[in-house]
Amino acid sequence: MTARILVVDDVPANVKLLEARLLAEYFDVLTAGDGHTALSLCETTPVDLVLLDIMMPGIDGFEVCERLKANPRTAHIPVVMVTALDQPSDRVRGLKAGADDFLTKPVNDLQLMSRVKSLVRLKNVSDELRLRAQTAQTIGLQELARQDRPDEPGNILLVDGRGSSQERLQRALKPIAEVSVISDPQAALFEAAENNFDLVIVNANFDDYDPLRLCSQLRSLERTRFIPILLITEQGNDEMIVRALDLGITDYIIRPVDPNELVARSLTQIRRKHCNDMLRKSVQQTIELAVTDGLTGLHNRRYLDNHLKLLLDRAAARGRPLSICMTDIDRFKQVNDTYGHDVGDEVLREFAGRIRATVRGADLACRFGGEEFVVVMPDTSPEMAAAVAERLRHIIESQPFSIPHADGALVITASMGISGLKPEGDTTEALLKRADTALYQAKNAGRNRVVAAAA
Repeated sequence: MTARILVVDDVPANVKLLEARLLAEYFDVLTAGDGHTALSLCETTPVDLVLLDIMMPGIDGFEVCERLKANPRTAHIPVVMVTALDQPSDRVRGLKAGADDFLTKPVNDLQLMSRVKSLVRLKNVSDELRLRAQTAQTIGLQELARQDRPDEPGNILLVDGRGSSQERLQRALKPIAEVSVISDPQAALFEAAENNFDLVIVNANFDDYDPLRLCSQLRSLERTRFIPILLITEQGNDEMIVRALDLGITDYIIRPVDPNELVARSLTQIRRKHCNDMLRKSVQQTIELAVTDGLTGLHNRRYLDNHLKLLLDRAAARGRPLSICMTDIDRFKQVNDTYGHDVGDEVLREFAGRIRATVRGADLACRFGGEEFVVVMPDTSPEMAAAVAERLRHIIESQPFSIPHADGALVITASMGISGLKPEGDTTEALLKRADTALYQAKNAGRNRVVAAAA
């Protein structure tokens, strides 16, 4: 992992120390000796994370953080406050200023790197999300750009073997999340797999159980693999922390637990989870939009071109039949010319709905283009496909289309052409061509009929 880190401190020795540690981990490091320089750098240079001292002349770290978070150009940059202040009130003020995390001087190397890497990962995810949202706006997909804010309340699973600490931790977390508490680690694993948690907090205080085993199991299960894990452990237990980070936990905190630090770290992980969820949702929506016809909701020509070959190859390999029905709405141009394109769109939607209601779940229904549709029927002979097509043709003809914007119902008919996969070998192009030829014959024969291509 690489990233550009801005170190802000008015003491040169502190800057050099942090700079050396970060450079040793191959981070790109920028430095600033005061708040104004830091703000200017963040405005003009891509920065992935800011390590910000609090006590500085001019404007202090609190004000720098507030300005960064108030500026839309820099609000997404994670800020870690590096401070010698250890009063709870100082941390509360930092949280209110928008700080994402805290490090206490003198900075421990393990804590420094784990915090930096955790927040850089969060920044990468949020950057990708913002880029997708901007792209969606550019190409007019406003529904992808309008994402829910990732700062909604979280859902936390607390795994803790002792009642006294359970109560303290639950009380601290209550303002930011719904907290479920479980004492049995194995029961916690099932609970995490069955419910949608934003964070699992594992308190390493079990007398006869290795908490790292639970962390490993959470990372092994597909249902829980992407849930952030926060480990609570003893001061000086570096060996457990290193092993836990290797297993994939996302953060840790040292006992005795400062409630403000617990809240800050939990909020960071909850934001990461929400951003990840939003990104995956965005990816899924993008894929769906790429292969779905926006008007009818059926798959589009692009999806048919890619998926039909897979279905054909599978049928040929298994020696199973496969048939295609290509259908076209009769005299559809007259509908558009007489009633307008808005009514034509309503007819297309209703026509697609009737196709969807008629074909089986295993069949592939697509809008081929204009008023033309294709239904791919695996494990179906041409004779069976012709029977399905005849049923669809009858449903379309016998039930007039009730269109809200037209006067009364419209009687719509459709012509259909059937082709089947040749046992001796076939191609998708030839299969579609034979169905298209059969459809052309149905049109020439008077429309509103089903014609099967010659074998």
